Amino acid sequence: MSLQDELILEQIQIGPMENFTYVLGCQRTKEVVIVDPAWDIKSLTTILNERDYKLTAALATHYHPDHCGGTYGQNNVEGVAELMAENPVKVYANKLEADGLKKVTGISDSDIAKVESGDTLKVGDIEIDFLHTPGHTPGSQCFRIKQTLVSGDTLFINGCGRVDLPGSDVDDMYHSVQKLAALPDDTLLLPGHNYSDVPHATMGETKKQNVYMRIPDLNSWRMMLQS
Repeated sequence: MSLQDELILEQIQIGPMENFTYVLGCQRTKEVVIVDPAWDIKSLTTILNERDYKLTAALATHYHPDHCGGTYGQNNVEGVAELMAENPVKVYANKLEADGLKKVTGISDSDIAKVESGDTLKVGDIEIDFLHTPGHTPGSQCFRIKQTLVSGDTLFINGCGRVDLPGSDVDDMYHSVQKLAALPDDTLLLPGHNYSDVPHATMGETKKQNVYMRIPDLNSWRMMLQS
């Protein structure tokens, strides 16, 4: 049986900022995790229920409210807190992101499973690898299932996450993009926003069209992002 046959993978565009939420899991057991649940939790849980999926965890790429819920400006975004009120599961966040996640969403330490790069999570027959990719935020992370990568706001098909926000770092983002560029070309890239004319692409395709992946050195990267 191929990974495609084993893997549940749903890409759901949601909210006014063209966010992507993902449902990942095991076809055999119907166990799933949800990545970056935000904006409309009722609609997301309806999808889970209609598919007869069993939610076992929520995964947070980073703590910005459009990905996990919380308040920004005059806006209050639904997210992990509302999800947990209906489905009391752990939220998996990088250990460097936990404090920000608590502050933004109001969830507690006991609600969060803190992970590091290299940790894994078993979901039925599927194993998810956690990759720490700082730059957009200190604890930004991606999720890899063999040849599939959910990249959050670290890497987009035609760009990368902003590095002019509190906690962001230009140099860290360069090294994170280089880490992802080293993945096999047939890796399927699933970004955190629908900022391109296609919702997903292979890493090989992304390298050809994403100028940020072709910058040869750190000094050139700094000049480009700080100009």
